[in-house]
Amino acid sequence: MTLASLTKPWAPMSYGFLDASAKRELRRKMVKAVCVPGCQMPYASREVPMARGWGTGGLQVSLTLINPQTCVKVIDQGADDSVNAASIRRFLSRVSGAPVTLDTLQADLIQSRHRIPEEILREDQVLVLQVPNPEPLRSVQPNMSIARQMHGDADYGRMWLQLYEQIVRSGRVMQGASYPSMVNGRHVMTPSPIPRWDVPKLHMAKHLTILSAGREKRIFAVPPYCRVEPLVFDDVPYRVEDHAGLTCSRSGAKGFFMNEVPQDDGTSAFELSDSEYGVKSIRRAEGDPVDLGDTWYTNGELTK
Repeated sequence: MTLASLTKPWAPMSYGFLDASAKRELRRKMVKAVCVPGCQMPYASREVPMARGWGTGGLQVSLTLINPQTCVKVIDQGADDSVNAASIRRFLSRVSGAPVTLDTLQADLIQSRHRIPEEILREDQVLVLQVPNPEPLRSVQPNMSIARQMHGDADYGRMWLQLYEQIVRSGRVMQGASYPSMVNGRHVMTPSPIPRWDVPKLHMAKHLTILSAGREKRIFAVPPYCRVEPLVFDDVPYRVEDHAGLTCSRSGAKGFFMNEVPQDDGTSAFELSDSEYGVKSIRRAEGDPVDLGDTWYTNGELTK
C-alpha cells in the first residue's frame, strides 16, 4: 500500500461543490429530522457562493441530495424565471451536471422559496424549502435557550395565547405566512414563509419535505404521510386566502393562489403565482399536448 493509492487526483472542487464531510453531516441531520418530524436539528452551515438569507440552507440540502440523474426545479415565490431561481438552478446544474426543468411533474428535486407548486407531488419527489426563520417561538420567547426548553417540554401555551390575542383584537387570526403548525402531534414548526394557502399541502403529503435555514443553522423535516395541523381553536376554523373567485389575467386559470398586479388606472389584475402551471394552462388552451397534473386545490377548495 502506498500513499498515492490512498489519495484521489486533485480536483478544483468536490462534486456538488460541498466537501464530503459537509455532505455526511447534512445527511445525518436529515435522517434525524425525518425520524423526529418537525424538530429542529442544528448543523454547521457551510459557506456557499450566495449571501446568507438568500437560500443558502435550501441550497446546501439540494447540493447534498443531487446526483447526475436528478432533475432539478427551482422556484422563487412561485416563479421559475426570477433572478434568484435562475441563479440557483444554473449553479446546481453546473456543479452537478444534473438536468434542470421548469415542469413540476418532471422534477425529482424541487427547491422552493415561499411557495409549494399547485400540482400534487409524488412519492418519489423531494421538496426543499428555504427557511429564513425556523423558530416559531421567537415572537413570544426571544431567548433561544428557553425556547428550545419549551420545545422539549411541548410548552406551546404562549403560541396559543398569541393567536387568541389576534382574534380578540382583530376578530380573526392575523398570522399570514409561516403559520405555526403541529407536526405529528408533537413539535410546533414554522412551515417556511409559505402562505396559509400552502400549509394544508404538507398534511399527509406523499412527498418528503426538508426545511433548512442556512443563516440560523437549523434543519427540520416533514416525512411522507405525516400529520401537519395548523394551530386553531375549535370554534375558529383555519382559513386560507380567499382566492377562489380570482381569475388569472394571462392563463384564465381560476381557483388558485394569485399574485395581485396593480394597474395604471388604480385597479388590480391577478396572475397565477405558480408561473409554470400558468404557462402550461396557456399552452393547453392553444391546443398543445401538455400534461397537467392533479392539483391540491380545485376552484379554491382543497381536494386532497
